[in-house]
Amino acid sequence: MEMRLEVVQVPVSDVDRAKAFYTEKLGFVLDHDVEHVPGMRVVQLTPPGSPTSVVIGTGMTSMAPGSLEGLQLVVPDLPAVRTELVERGAGVSEVQDMGGVLFAHFTDPDGNRWVLQGATPPAVRDAHTA
Repeated sequence: MEMRLEVVQVPVSDVDRAKAFYTEKLGFVLDHDVEHVPGMRVVQLTPPGSPTSVVIGTGMTSMAPGSLEGLQLVVPDLPAVRTELVERGAGVSEVQDMGGVLFAHFTDPDGNRWVLQGATPPAVRDAHTA
């Protein structure tokens, strides 16, 4: 059996505002923005280098805007990515070292909470699996 997580819905109140945030401030790639049926708009966005996309839109979910939390983006160089995102206008927290693994946090305009994680160095990863 094979299963791949490829798309995650992110509940937002203003699709155009969220689309601008994810593309302009975070650098996500706009895969498509379509209205398949009246009242159902699907905007699919992919983080750079990710096999998994997010979708925002209308008529897709009963989740309240801003209710999603804990989506995690793993990056090879967290301080550099944080600097770039802050320069693009994204409000990203300071980097925190949590026992050798680096984390930072941000929210989208609706308050959906995201986590940035620095890629785990091999020495730390090996220590946790030993």
